[in-house]
Amino acid sequence: MRVFVRSVSELCITVGTLIVLFVVYVPFWTGVQADGVMNDQIDQLQQQWSKGTVHEPAGGFGSGATTSPPAPAAYHYGKPFAIMYIPRLGFTWNKPVLEGTGTDVLKKGLAHYARTARLGQEGNFAVAGHRRTYGDPLKDFPRLRPGDAIVLTDGTTWFTYRIDKGPYKTVPTDVEVIDPVPRKSGYTRPGRYLTLTTCDPEWGHSHRLIVWAHLDSTQPVEAGEPKALRR
Repeated sequence: MRVFVRSVSELCITVGTLIVLFVVYVPFWTGVQADGVMNDQIDQLQQQWSKGTVHEPAGGFGSGATTSPPAPAAYHYGKPFAIMYIPRLGFTWNKPVLEGTGTDVLKKGLAHYARTARLGQEGNFAVAGHRRTYGDPLKDFPRLRPGDAIVLTDGTTWFTYRIDKGPYKTVPTDVEVIDPVPRKSGYTRPGRYLTLTTCDPEWGHSHRLIVWAHLDSTQPVEAGEPKALRR
């Protein structure tokens, strides 16, 4: 009887160990896969940009408050169209931005809310990303502070946004956070804004964390990297 009990105990310990290892392994492996997918999206963009024009003719360059950069080409669901950089999260941090916020899109990088403004245009350019899982793109979101830069490029233009408010905590049903002029952002008139959203708590999704930013400046890619990306 003692031998039987000992065998069952050892079996339970073994099974428990395997379960723990599996729970640890799955997030790790999905993270490795997601990093590979996001790198593929960036490579795809860079190859696309090297082959031709990505803008429709329009506008010029200058301050986001006074001059519109060239209008971006149409966005297509599930396809990357920009790369985002956030120096606060590390100078090697860069993620692709894709169109649409479906679960299939969020597995590949950051996701643009399709009903919001396009990059650099008047309105609210709103983007979502996972805090944890699928590469943990916005794991360090709580580190963001007012004044931090959020920089994007679509292959011909650099767009530098500056955070004005956040991280702000709210609930998933608070869809006003991505309105053209978000009521709780502090903005009082139309402008060129960016909203970045992720889940909270770190391993949950009962709430959302938000930062709001305004378009501070634009410049052509040919002019080199913007100051915000220079070490």
